[in-house]
Amino acid sequence: MKKILIITGIVLLLAFTGFFLFNRNLAENTINGDFSNAPVKEFTMTSFYDNTGIWFSLKEISVNVGDLVRIKVTNIKGTHDFTLDEYGIKEMTPLNEEIIVEFIADKAGSFEYYCSVSGHRQKGQWGTLKVLE
Repeated sequence: MKKILIITGIVLLLAFTGFFLFNRNLAENTINGDFSNAPVKEFTMTSFYDNTGIWFSLKEISVNVGDLVRIKVTNIKGTHDFTLDEYGIKEMTPLNEEIIVEFIADKAGSFEYYCSVSGHRQKGQWGTLKVLE
């Protein structure tokens, strides 16, 4: 009987340790940017101005909660950035250079992305990210 209790205790200890280490590793991978299991949603847009306003070429992005969102932005005219407050994103977009913004869509709702250069948002340089449950 004592032998069975000792073996049961060891098995439970090993199971608990394995569970703990697996969850810790999963959390560390997510924090460190390992999103290998998340579905990838990729979008491409340009940032520019013309006689009618200042724009992102893509006005709406729709994804699902849990998706890895990859947005490629190329500034083709002017000085711009890409800002998405709810996800803590603010990236400068150098002229004629593609930048890549990546994040996990972990909050459901509608969020505005925009250029934070003075006056650009007010002149039309914004769009909507829709994260669906």
